[in-house]
Amino acid sequence: MRRRSLLLSVPAGLVTLAACGNDKAASGTTDGSQSPSPSASATSAAPPPKIVSGPLPAITAGTGFGQKPTVAKGSGEPSKDLAVKTLIAGGGRTLAENDYVQAHYLGQIWETGKVFDNSYDRKTPLLIQLAQGTIIDGWRYALAGKKVGSRVQFSVPPTWGYGTQGNTQAGIKGTDTLVFVVDVQNAFNATSSAKGKAVAPSDAALPKVGTNTDGKAPSIQVPKKAAPNKLVADYVIEGDGPAVKADSTVLVQYKGVVWDTGKEFDSTYARHALTSFSLQQVVKGWSQGMTGKKVGSRVLIVIPPSLGYGDNPPPNSGLTKDSTMVFSVDILAAM
Repeated sequence: MRRRSLLLSVPAGLVTLAACGNDKAASGTTDGSQSPSPSASATSAAPPPKIVSGPLPAITAGTGFGQKPTVAKGSGEPSKDLAVKTLIAGGGRTLAENDYVQAHYLGQIWETGKVFDNSYDRKTPLLIQLAQGTIIDGWRYALAGKKVGSRVQFSVPPTWGYGTQGNTQAGIKGTDTLVFVVDVQNAFNATSSAKGKAVAPSDAALPKVGTNTDGKAPSIQVPKKAAPNKLVADYVIEGDGPAVKADSTVLVQYKGVVWDTGKEFDSTYARHALTSFSLQQVVKGWSQGMTGKKVGSRVLIVIPPSLGYGDNPPPNSGLTKDSTMVFSVDILAAM
């Protein structure tokens, strides 16, 4: 079983987490959204579907990549299999199981043509992992093998959607086949890194972080000096993406070491798995240090105990009371 990130394991009593390990925030969904991300009870245990090319309803407007589509109501009976069609073929990297995907999408019901959710109106793409239990199986199978930059249309029978229970919040019955149009904007996996311009260190009294972008963990060299008593959040590599907001959900690669010893205590690189979380769920040093930083960046964050775990570190974390933590954080995406 994969070790849970310390970032989502803040002890009770600290005011840095609204809810430890909240699955909605970790998967990139937002409260009130009727997105294709299912609850645990809706997760399909069905065998892989047969993938066919149709039938699929016509797109009558918004046919360009990134444009909100208008999709006709389904005609006749939908396929009992997973119907998938690539409308626009992208040239980016190929999606695989367990990748994180960033995409705009629209979902509607085959029989009625009712749109139950879309990200275009929110002007914020979905950020979610293509993994069982995180998103409905229809998405996993329809998008696997597709490339970034593609527009994909597919229909999902209940077996690979919300099952016989449907999704009452979204107005989906247990017999409804769903139609999705998805614009795949980006994808990330355990080898993803920051992309930008290296920034020369300005203070020799601070740790030095490596600038490699090959997907391997950067080095962190902690000086033999007293730790700062204030938060440090400096660019190591400056990206050119949008600025992270205080309430953003972010997707990151990171590595953490203890200032006093230089010993690593937590790392997505060691787990070979990215981490996604809301900045409202983590210690204050993380939320304050990442707010305002650009997506695509690598950031050095030094967190004093007052903005970290203080005298109550997580058990078996490798941290002691009043530890100053040093992080290298690659901000891959935000929503």
